[in-house]
Amino acid sequence: MQTSPSPPSQHSLRIDPDVCERARLSRDARFDGRFFTAVRTTGVYCRPVCPVRAPKRENVSYFVSAAAAAEAGFRPCLRCRPELSAGTPDWSNGPTAVGRALRLIAEGAAEEGGVGHVADRLGITSRHLSRLFHDHLGASPLAVIRTRRLHVAKRLIDETDLRLADVAFAAGFGSVRRFNATFQELYARSPGELRRNARRLRPTRPEEEFVFRLSYRPPLDWRSLIGFLGPRATPGVEIVRGGRYRRLVRLGERPAVIEVSTVKGKPALEMRVRSEDSSHLLQLAERTRRVFDLGADPQLIRRHLARDPRLRPWLPRRFGSRVPGAWDGFEVTVRAILGQQISVKAATTLAGRIASHCGDPVVTDCEGLTHLFPTPDALADANLDGLGVTGRRIETIRAVAGAVCDGRLSFDIARPERLFESLQQIPGIGAWTAQYVAMRLGEPDAFPSSDLGLLKSRASEGATTPRELEERAEAWRPWRAYAAIVLWNSYGDPTS
Repeated sequence: MQTSPSPPSQHSLRIDPDVCERARLSRDARFDGRFFTAVRTTGVYCRPVCPVRAPKRENVSYFVSAAAAAEAGFRPCLRCRPELSAGTPDWSNGPTAVGRALRLIAEGAAEEGGVGHVADRLGITSRHLSRLFHDHLGASPLAVIRTRRLHVAKRLIDETDLRLADVAFAAGFGSVRRFNATFQELYARSPGELRRNARRLRPTRPEEEFVFRLSYRPPLDWRSLIGFLGPRATPGVEIVRGGRYRRLVRLGERPAVIEVSTVKGKPALEMRVRSEDSSHLLQLAERTRRVFDLGADPQLIRRHLARDPRLRPWLPRRFGSRVPGAWDGFEVTVRAILGQQISVKAATTLAGRIASHCGDPVVTDCEGLTHLFPTPDALADANLDGLGVTGRRIETIRAVAGAVCDGRLSFDIARPERLFESLQQIPGIGAWTAQYVAMRLGEPDAFPSSDLGLLKSRASEGATTPRELEERAEAWRPWRAYAAIVLWNSYGDPTS
């Protein structure tokens, strides 16, 4: 039986209750994931956008994370489904170590080796990580991991037809028995009952197609996002057409076609996946969230950047800028190498030739999608002569592929300084490429200061050298990557 929720801890007071109250009553989607509402009379916690009748203020407590609400004894709401929240803002809830830890947990690192493994990846102790989580999320790392495990399982129950035993292990439950007991305790329903209810509400869809809603905090400048990705779409691998993004990805051991588009009237993107393999779907959804930077808190970032009076005029009032991400560290590194000192169009053409020459061919019903991007193994010793790529760049691409294959290079963004160092040890890769790759992989403070587009931007205000631009950019930390998007937009498309 569900125990009575505990009274709010001091961590629930880290956010302004008056602001939370206004956001809750107005169901303001900009606050989705920034706090959770816990109702003491019902024992549930909700998103600020919950459609149920608003409870009285005296019965409500606020928590900065779903894990904090769960640790206080509240259970997730079945109506607003906290597992669909835009998520705790990774980079705005305290030290960057907290954000990086949340990202590692979302990617499943804790399932590999627990809290200690996450802390090791960050280069800190488990005790220090626990202290940071308590201070900035109001919950322990274990509570965050347990809450994520529950949310992953709930999404797989509702949105896929995976066998329930497979759901249990995919979400990280140690046994089916524990999985069933957890859901019975928290939802007063078995996983099977929850699935039957979900199927009644789920629209009919073709076999081997899976659909996910990916929430974000508005606004989101979708036009700018696909305007960046479109000219860089590798022919045969990805397509931007009619406001939709499509590409081929590896899902486990098999290829999959994904399509991402906006949802009319909702602060969410829709991701459609066509694949014979239903495993790894949530990992793919998490990667899609990173590619489109859906975890960003645009209002907070805008307020920070607007402190610079010289940058402020270039910030749109509805600041919905996102930093376009990348599907794979190796792929974006190859793309960055090809883009050195040539136009976007030329680099895209070369990337398409390499994909066609070395990538695995795939038969799809989507016109224009024909190949998976080549793996490091495929390019380590590939003959790229005759494709128009210069000899020096061929050597650099092979060196990167070889470094990935033998373990000398990992695209682990948890410690970006290591990534910068590892990349720049490879001949042909300098600071610009390393910073650009980190930026595309989700490092919010990456800043390719030697980029010609940044230096020529009207918003750069006379900073004509990389050093001058870096000095000016100190005021933009820890969101220099977003400032780079603003500078590029004031100049035109970036040169990479």
